[in-house]
Amino acid sequence: MKLKKIDCIMHFTKNINTAEKYYTEILGLQVLWRDEKVNMTGMGMDETDAEIVLHNDENIPQDNVHYLVDDVDKFCEEYESAGQKIIVEPFDIRCGKCAVLGDIEGNAISILDLTKVIC
Repeated sequence: MKLKKIDCIMHFTKNINTAEKYYTEILGLQVLWRDEKVNMTGMGMDETDAEIVLHNDENIPQDNVHYLVDDVDKFCEEYESAGQKIIVEPFDIRCGKCAVLGDIEGNAISILDLTKVIC
């Protein structure tokens, strides 16, 4: 059980197109992908493979940083076995699964895996 890296930073926006324009024109990011089914856009930075993901889904946990793990279900099982708390049980996302853990101070830690093939 270990966090591998920061996978993405999630930013809620009311208007994906306006936010995408801001991040490209003002902050110099590039669009890596768009998924209109779930209303998300992945934005890339030059010196990292971590993405900024713009979305307008109020149901996505809003703690912003999501850490990559190999398998969310297995990670959560081991985490609970170690006596730790799961705040949000594993749920499906466009690229795999996500869950929210609670650290020893009650801070939220979002994890995700990339177990789905995205076409």
